[in-house]
Amino acid sequence: MRPPSAVASPPLPTRWLRRLGLALLASLVLPACAQVPTGRGGAALPPAVLAALARAQVPASALSALVVSVDPDAHERLRQGAGTPVNPASVMKLVTTYAAIDLLGSDFTWNTRFYTDGKVENGTLRGNLYVRGGGDPKFVLERIQEAYLALQAKGVHVILGDLVLDHSAFELPPMDPGAFDGESLRPYNATPDALLVNFKSVILTFQPDPAAGVAHVISEPPLAGLQVDATVPLARTSCGDWRTGLSARFDDPDRIRFDGRYPSSCGELKWPVAYQQPASYAARAMEGLWRAGGGALTGQARDGVMPAEVQLLHEARSLPLSEIIVDVNQWSNNVMAQQVFLTLGQLARPQTSTPVLSVVAPGAAAERLVPSRPARFEYSRQVVSDWWTRTFGPRVPGPLLDNGSGLSRDERITPEALAGLLRHAAYHPQALQFVQSLSVAGVSGTAARMARGGQSAARGNAWIKTGTLRDVTGIAGYVNAVNGARYAVVAFINHPNAGAARPALDALLEWIAAQPD
Repeated sequence: MRPPSAVASPPLPTRWLRRLGLALLASLVLPACAQVPTGRGGAALPPAVLAALARAQVPASALSALVVSVDPDAHERLRQGAGTPVNPASVMKLVTTYAAIDLLGSDFTWNTRFYTDGKVENGTLRGNLYVRGGGDPKFVLERIQEAYLALQAKGVHVILGDLVLDHSAFELPPMDPGAFDGESLRPYNATPDALLVNFKSVILTFQPDPAAGVAHVISEPPLAGLQVDATVPLARTSCGDWRTGLSARFDDPDRIRFDGRYPSSCGELKWPVAYQQPASYAARAMEGLWRAGGGALTGQARDGVMPAEVQLLHEARSLPLSEIIVDVNQWSNNVMAQQVFLTLGQLARPQTSTPVLSVVAPGAAAERLVPSRPARFEYSRQVVSDWWTRTFGPRVPGPLLDNGSGLSRDERITPEALAGLLRHAAYHPQALQFVQSLSVAGVSGTAARMARGGQSAARGNAWIKTGTLRDVTGIAGYVNAVNGARYAVVAFINHPNAGAARPALDALLEWIAAQPD
C-alpha cells in the first residue's frame, strides 16, 4: 500500500544550507538554542488571527503559541501561553522523529530476516521458512515481493513446511484498533507490530463498467482465505457519500460484501480499509503474496517464534530513516511513528548524561540495539525521557509521551519545549533530513491545503508539521520571513471548536512570513 505521492519540496535557502553544514558552529551555539527565554515578549496576537478565532467562536485564551527566531539571540515575535502543557495531536511526531534522527541517524535501517530450519534442494525448501520482523515501518507489498524474488533466486520455490511469522521483537499487549475513536476500519488506527505487513490494510478499487451495469472490484493485496465480491451494481446517482452507498459488510473475516450500489458518476476510485481481523492479516498477506508470485506452500502460514537452530536465507533491509520520517511527518502516518518510537526503546541506555550533538555513523545505531530486549512503549518513553534531559537539560520540561504518534488523549508538551526542540534541530548536523521531512505550506503533505492564496507569503516558505484531533488543532515548524529571518513557530488550539479555528493558524503563518524589515 503506497502513501500519497509527495510533491517535491522547494530547495532550502542557500544561507540556511550553509548553516546546516557548520557542525562546529552548531556545537558552539547549541547551549543557547536549546532553551527559549522564559520572559514574556513579542507582539500581541495579530488582528487576522483574532478575527479567525472569533469567527470560530474560540476565545483567544485557547490559543497557545510561541514564535521565536532560530538564531542564537532567540528574538521572540509572539508568546501566548507558551509554558502551559497542551495536547499537541500529531505534532508530537516531531519529538519522535527528531529523537530518532539524533539517536539512530538518518541512515538507520530495519531488517526483516528470512530463516529456515531445513535445506534447499532442487528448488524445494525442505523445512519451515521463518520470517522474523525487525520493526520495519514500511514493509509494504513491493518490498515483500522483492524479498520473495530474492528467495526464489536462491532456489526457494516450494516450501515443504510452514511459513512461520515471528513478531516477538515487539512485546505489546493486545490492542483494539477501534479503541481510540471507534473507527477500527480506518487505516490510521492500525496498531504497531514487529512484522507490520502493508499497514494491515486492504485497498479496494472500484472500476465502473456501464455496459455491464456493474463496477468491478479489485482488492490488493491477495489475502489467503479472503473472498471479496467481484462486482457491485452501478447506481445513476451523484458520487457524494459513495462509501456509505456501498453498504459494505466487514463482519466476516473471510468475506467482504457489498449490499448497496456504486455511483457510475464516481469513475474509478480506491478505498483503503483496515482489514477486519488484523491479528490474521500478516499470515494471510504473506501466504497470498507468496502464492501469487508463483511460490508453493504445502503447510500453513502461522504465527510462531523462531527456534535457535536456524540458518539465514535472506535479509530484507528497510528504507532509511530519512525516508521513513517523510511519511511520518508529511503524511502523519501514525503506525509508522509508533514503529519508530518503539525502536528507540530497544536502544541501550547511555553511559553518560553529558549533553551532546550526535553524529551517528552509518550502522552504529544498529549496534546499540539490544536484541534480547523486546520493544515496549514503557522502554521507549524512558529512552526518550533520558534523551530529552541530556539534550535540553533538566530546566526544560520534557513531553508527556504515550505512543509517540500523537494519536492519544494523554500526550502533552509545552509550546516552549517544542520551540526549543525546533531551534536545537536547526543546528543539528542532520538538520536537512529533519527539515525536509516536514510538509511545505501550500505545496506538499498535510500542509498543502495551507497558504493557498495567490498572494500568500507563507506558500513555499514554511516547513510545517500539522496536528488534528477532536478538540485539537496545531502546527509547528519553520518559517522564512520576507525580512530574511527564520522563525520557529509553534501554535496549538485546544478547544471544542478547534477544527473550525484552523484558519487562525493559517493567518498566524501568513503574519510570520510577512514580517517586515
